[in-house]
Amino acid sequence: MLKAAIFDFDGLLLDTETPWYRVFKEVYASYALDLPLALWARHVGTSFETFNPYEYLKEHAKDPVDLEQIKSLLQMRYELRMENAQLRPGVLKILHKTRECGMKIAVASSSTHDWVSGYLKSFGMYSLFDEVVTADDVKKVKPDPELYKLAMHKLGVNAFETIAFEDSPNGLKAANAAGIRCIIVPNEVTKDLDFPPYERRLNSLLEFDIDQFLFENGLSDPA
Repeated sequence: MLKAAIFDFDGLLLDTETPWYRVFKEVYASYALDLPLALWARHVGTSFETFNPYEYLKEHAKDPVDLEQIKSLLQMRYELRMENAQLRPGVLKILHKTRECGMKIAVASSSTHDWVSGYLKSFGMYSLFDEVVTADDVKKVKPDPELYKLAMHKLGVNAFETIAFEDSPNGLKAANAAGIRCIIVPNEVTKDLDFPPYERRLNSLLEFDIDQFLFENGLSDPA
């Protein structure tokens, strides 16, 4: 039986990624630099080890860059864009439905615990999750499978009993490496990126019918 669902956070439950990309792109433009999506996408779903937009700006800008000032500016612009942020469509519906099906649910995120838990609490979702696993809990973040393996361990389930939901190639790679079937729900930033093999692709979590999915995969009896 399918016993658990593990969700990414950034870009999947709440689209924090598109606003960040837009504000970085604005700041880059002020230094006459472009920030191609392909370059930005290197770190989406993972850490700044693959691409650090602050260091890249400092290295390529013709004029001196005060990183502390830039970080403050970016944070201010980001917060303005997020003032009226909403959960991605279908988020609460799928969380409640997985609960109704008797499944355990967790977050597995490459972001910090404070970042993830802060948003989950502000949207009243924190108590819906059995576990919240973040970068603070592991040595390696996605695309390494450690986050998913730890989440499964905490939930007490195996890979074949689990389904994952991701929005980025790095997240999908992590789920694949952990042996978990993964459904992808790309956002505005990730929709045109190249994804490795996945279970199913959706435009929105509203499209996902968990009862139908369980039935189609022989994981439940017909109603």
